[in-house]
Amino acid sequence: MKVEDTSKQHKFAVSRNVECLLMNASESQDVWTGEAEVDLSSALPQELPINPWDVALCVSGTLISCENAIVVAAIFYTPTLRTPMFLLIGSLATADMLAGLGLILHFLFRYCAPSDAMQLATVGLLVTSFSASICSLLAITVDRYLSLYNALTYYSDRTATRTYIMLVLTWGTSVLLGLLPALGWNCLRDGGSCGVVRPLTRANLALLSGSFLVVFVLMLQLYVQICRVVCRHAHQIALQRHFLPSSHYVTTRRGVSTLALILGAFASCWLPFAVYGLLGDASYPPVYMYITLLSATYNSLLNPLIYAFRNHEIQKVLLAACCGCVSPSLSCHSHSPCDV
Repeated sequence: MKVEDTSKQHKFAVSRNVECLLMNASESQDVWTGEAEVDLSSALPQELPINPWDVALCVSGTLISCENAIVVAAIFYTPTLRTPMFLLIGSLATADMLAGLGLILHFLFRYCAPSDAMQLATVGLLVTSFSASICSLLAITVDRYLSLYNALTYYSDRTATRTYIMLVLTWGTSVLLGLLPALGWNCLRDGGSCGVVRPLTRANLALLSGSFLVVFVLMLQLYVQICRVVCRHAHQIALQRHFLPSSHYVTTRRGVSTLALILGAFASCWLPFAVYGLLGDASYPPVYMYITLLSATYNSLLNPLIYAFRNHEIQKVLLAACCGCVSPSLSCHSHSPCDV
């Protein structure tokens, strides 16, 4: 009897040990599986929720690219439009087209392939294109001013040389400003130095905003001088041709209203962003940055309407293209900057 009891106790102990081992193995497996699930879930990339403001900027960039691509194509495929005046308009349209493309790429890289390198690349493209757009506007203003004060020598080789110099300075300065973030002037490693647009630093934005204000003051002074010349010429023409005072008033008002439209569109679009970039920092709500930046993009949307589509020669080219009868020998009789 003792032998049987000992045998039963031994079997019971063995089975008890086996059950304990199985339970421990099962628990350890559950623990390992749970840890693995936690590790895998933490390793998965988190999807960034789409910001409606980024969608609005992307849509704006698409419209800007399409609109300015029409102007670039019209000037590029029409040899008679390759005069100094239209080269400056083409430079403006190219800069605005690249700005629209930069807004599209910013949206794609932000939500599809986010990385610091792509962020620096898209910000650099946007800074370059918007700087080139603003500098091209200044170059067009200078060209208009010189065409009025040097009307007799405007259609000379000096004008073409001066235009090429302005284009080189415009794009050289813009490319340099766009390369600054990639060359190390960014806040990727120091979030406290960020401005209202990441990864641009406050100092970088202050430089860009200050440059814009300088360009705006120069354009304002030049257009004031242009307005004086236009008023004086309109008065002289009215006296020579014995126009009625009402005709002189209508002509002068039309010229002044055109200049007011140009400066008003430029200032209303860019001044909010320039002032906010100069005074704001990263602690401000992002919605302010989106509102002012979206307003600035509207300038690239309005530039073709003001400088290109109102020009009679470009209207002829676009009308011919719509009719399917584009001719490279299309004549261009008027090349005065005042027609732009």
